[in-house]
Amino acid sequence: QLQACGGGEVPAGGSLELSCAGSGRTFILNAMAWFRQTETQEREFVAAISWSGANTYYSPSVKGRFTISRDNAKKMMNLHMSDLKLEDTAVYYCAADPLLSRYYDDVASDSRDSYETWGQGTKVTVSS
Repeated sequence: QLQACGGGEVPAGGSLELSCAGSGRTFILNAMAWFRQTETQEREFVAAISWSGANTYYSPSVKGRFTISRDNAKKMMNLHMSDLKLEDTAVYYCAADPLLSRYYDDVASDSRDSYETWGQGTKVTVSS
């Protein structure tokens, strides 16, 4: 299971850090990712990280502003968001990918369909 937290309201240009806590055995071996969704848009990819943390991936809209990281010993994944923009307003979801081949290859997917375990979402509101 995954539990996301850290959302809130922040002014444009500000920073916020989201966290995702894992439990059980479904964290350490899994590639992980953050997605986000608004009321008018489908859930979209934000960032992903391989099981070791060695490889990270970002959507073009957040690259250079967001940083994904993980601590397998603590079963935690974080998303540090800086220079936040109004368009970053969304509910953010963490997710785990069960596919072992991505564990062996130490990679992560940017496809929503690759992820089967989802956190409950945490809302981020960027205000002007």
